[in-house]
Amino acid sequence: MKQNYFFILLCAFALLINCKGDESTFSEDPAPTVIQTGKVEGKVTANNGTKPIGGAIVFTIDSNHKVYHTYSDADGNFSLTAPEGSTTLHIQTGDGRNFRTEIPVTVKKNETITVPVTESKLTQVAKMAYVKGNYDEIEDIVTALGYTATEITYQDLKNLNKISQYDIIFLNCGSRGITETGTSTPSNDVLVYTNLSTFVTNGGSLYSSDWASAYLVGGDTNTNMCNAAGGFINDNLLCLKNIGTATTYANCSVSNAALATAVGFNTLDITYDIGQWEKIQTYDSSFWEVLVEKNNEPLMIRTGNYNNPNAQSVAVGTAANNNQMTICHHTGNGNNITITIDASTWPSHQAHGDTQGPCSGGNSSSGKIYYTTFHNHATGNIGKTEPILEYVILNL
Repeated sequence: MKQNYFFILLCAFALLINCKGDESTFSEDPAPTVIQTGKVEGKVTANNGTKPIGGAIVFTIDSNHKVYHTYSDADGNFSLTAPEGSTTLHIQTGDGRNFRTEIPVTVKKNETITVPVTESKLTQVAKMAYVKGNYDEIEDIVTALGYTATEITYQDLKNLNKISQYDIIFLNCGSRGITETGTSTPSNDVLVYTNLSTFVTNGGSLYSSDWASAYLVGGDTNTNMCNAAGGFINDNLLCLKNIGTATTYANCSVSNAALATAVGFNTLDITYDIGQWEKIQTYDSSFWEVLVEKNNEPLMIRTGNYNNPNAQSVAVGTAANNNQMTICHHTGNGNNITITIDASTWPSHQAHGDTQGPCSGGNSSSGKIYYTTFHNHATGNIGKTEPILEYVILNL
């Protein structure tokens, strides 16, 4: 009995020794690397150095292709937490293809550095053009921001090689062509529609106001019925009629959250200063996004969904964008962001799980189309519509 007792103790002791020896074959996971950070602060302005730009995305990318980002507020101010070390601070509006700035910075641990306002001005990368109108002058707003747009003629719209050198084309209300035989209007020119369709399909963006709806859905100098001749956007996607009257729409809503944050308000009054203007009758909500409205009547809309599968493939835009690509960066918390990156870094971003094209969906190669029922150069002060139009310019 006693021998059995000692035998059991001996076995237990041997087992204890063996288990202790096995412990040496395991090791704990290495402690996670602690990322030291600092802050970068500054103010985003237009190229004129005075107009604050809200809604600009400000970001850095670390060596593991993790993106640290924030947005400028309505006063242009931003504060970004980023890893310490030398990096590039990116500032972009829209998807970054047309307006962006890169600034080398050195982030210091637990310190805040301030970027001089002279360096955080938003740079124009895009080439912009406009067709002069009788009632609008969007080019004045472009110039006031410190940017440039080249005047092209209605006849230039018939030359695809001419318009394809631009990234953005502004179509002012009341623009049309004068020929030796008389007045030329969109409904007369299939070639104008074909070229604009090709331009947008290949990445060019359009801004069109009021009567310039004729460039989109058809019509003579304006669109007076839903089945107007011409156009490159189907009538089932957008129907307008020239039946608006001179009036002021009070308490209009800025229904797009990003736009409201960027401009710093969500309601405004809009004055329609001519006796007839284009009222949106119907629209396809899966194709258009409403940005400004009055009691569910759309007043400003945009789309990035246009695509003509039969359009020829042409290079659109400036050489400055040749090595850039727009991607949707997938963050860990699902708050995905659209940014433009150097194309050479795409494989690493792809391995991270990012995807090509904007996060908002739509055709990744298509440009945007903005349409406003209201003018950009109304008689007198255009009030709160001006910062909205500035947002449009910078986010095309």
